Amino acid sequence: MFKSRKVGRDDSWEGVVVDRSRGMLDGSNMYHFVEVRLADGESLKVRISRRLWKSIAVGDRIVKRPGADPAKA
Repeated sequence: MFKSRKVGRDDSWEGVVVDRSRGMLDGSNMYHFVEVRLADGESLKVRISRRLWKSIAVGDRIVKRPGADPAKA
């Protein structure tokens, strides 16, 4: 099971993208999500920027460091 949430500034994690999705949750804005499989086997579904979403594919490594936005590793 996974949790879906917006990435916090102080969060820190690293994992592999297992799914990409997007949707108009509020009917007017497009939101971009990735499901990330962490090293401990846990899945995390997080909202990311459109720019990052367009640059990654399933199987890519993504890293989130405290104080920074998620980035392709």
